[in-house]
Amino acid sequence: MNKRRLGRGLEALLGREEGGFEPGSLEEAELLHVAVDQIDPNPYQPRRHFAPAELATLADSIRQHGVLQPILVRAIGDRYQLIAGERRLRASIEAHLHDIPVRVMDLDDQRVFELAMVENLQREDLNAVDKATAFREYLSRYGGTQEELAGRLGLDRSTVSNLIRLLDLPEEILNAVRDSEITQGHARALLGLPDAEAQIVACRRVIAERLSVRQTEALVATGVPTPAKTRIRKDPAHTLVKAPHLVELEQHLLQRFGTSVLIRSRTAEKGQFIIDYNNQEEFDRVCALIRGS
Repeated sequence: MNKRRLGRGLEALLGREEGGFEPGSLEEAELLHVAVDQIDPNPYQPRRHFAPAELATLADSIRQHGVLQPILVRAIGDRYQLIAGERRLRASIEAHLHDIPVRVMDLDDQRVFELAMVENLQREDLNAVDKATAFREYLSRYGGTQEELAGRLGLDRSTVSNLIRLLDLPEEILNAVRDSEITQGHARALLGLPDAEAQIVACRRVIAERLSVRQTEALVATGVPTPAKTRIRKDPAHTLVKAPHLVELEQHLLQRFGTSVLIRSRTAEKGQFIIDYNNQEEFDRVCALIRGS
């Protein structure tokens, strides 16, 4: 990501002559103090989660020093809609401020969407899935190519395309990225697996074993066993249909250990667990999972 260009993203977007904005228009926008309950949220906000601890810290600072930088809004009827500065607005509400300084801009929906993305891209903690979702929604609404969007945001085209590709992953993996259980690098590596089932099995193993991105790439390169392609062990001594709950448990253990597990029932209360392994490394890995290390 080109942080130098991104660092002036708001000013660059607002200062473009194309679209009716001359350099300096941000400073020339009308400065008002507006009641916080008169400001509606930005419908194009890509961020879905705001860290409570960070907001509390910012609220403490605002109580002591006030809001040092006005937020950006636009007039919608007799109310205002937020363009940029949601953290400051939320923290001001938490600090029990009655009003907040704002600069009133005259922007269309597309420009508001762009500014919301740029503001959040400047912060490191916006997760990759929320970024990708915003990019895809923008292209769906306004058209254009990924390269054109990258140019408008001051990014490399590969950054935009790699993020959007993440949305091809199953929802379970996207949630793992949102919850910081895996990184964007892990998720990109999982895209190398052939289907959603293999991707989910691998993701669970990455989380359980705390694999690095490099280890995840190696795992993907060697392939991940799944119920569809794992050799099913036959038990010649037992030809009866296995109880559904045992079949379900075998599938769960397969996903947990990444290798075939056979449950053999001898009586109603006795039986065996048989776990396959193909090499010493896989044996050590399964043992570590059983021990919980």
